[in-house]
Amino acid sequence: MSDKPFAESCVQNRDPILAVLREIFADRRSVLEIGSGTGQHAVYFGAELPHLVWQTADVPQQHPGIRQWLDEAALPNVLPPIALDVSQTAWRNGRYDAVFSANTLHIMGWPEVERFFEGIGDVFEAGGVLAVYGPFNYNGAFTSESNARFDAWLKARDPASGVRDFEAVDALARAQGLVLQRDIAMPANNRTLVWRRTG
Repeated sequence: MSDKPFAESCVQNRDPILAVLREIFADRRSVLEIGSGTGQHAVYFGAELPHLVWQTADVPQQHPGIRQWLDEAALPNVLPPIALDVSQTAWRNGRYDAVFSANTLHIMGWPEVERFFEGIGDVFEAGGVLAVYGPFNYNGAFTSESNARFDAWLKARDPASGVRDFEAVDALARAQGLVLQRDIAMPANNRTLVWRRTG
């Protein structure tokens, strides 16, 4: 039995996310995944989207688990994880034409969310595409009872975390020259937000 880290949520959401990525990353070449977590998404999407070079990234303590998934899958287009703490700036030296992040913004504190978008502003050329998956509030209100419960659970664990307001996140994106292209309803009261870098 493998001792690789495993998240059931990755199995549940990977196919709906893949359907979106097939479309929005069809013409992309290099993707930075911010917050690769267990590594499950990287190997699944990397296998299904072989035209992409998929760069895994997370805080160093997650790297051993990510490497276990990568070693087992042995995909030539999925790269070993780089150390990425959004509060640091070293990761901003790379250049990518796409960024993907799933279930990260509600775990970060707001200053880290701000750094997340600033960093994407640094790594993107014109035309870069950002896809962010997770729960969002609209007009300051929860979209479901389950999201309200999830927010309470997050805040009990870390008062700085919580389900983010779409309008506030979109304002950070716009400040980096990113224009919202799609806001896609996903299962379990989640969304996939897609922005493109203009100019």
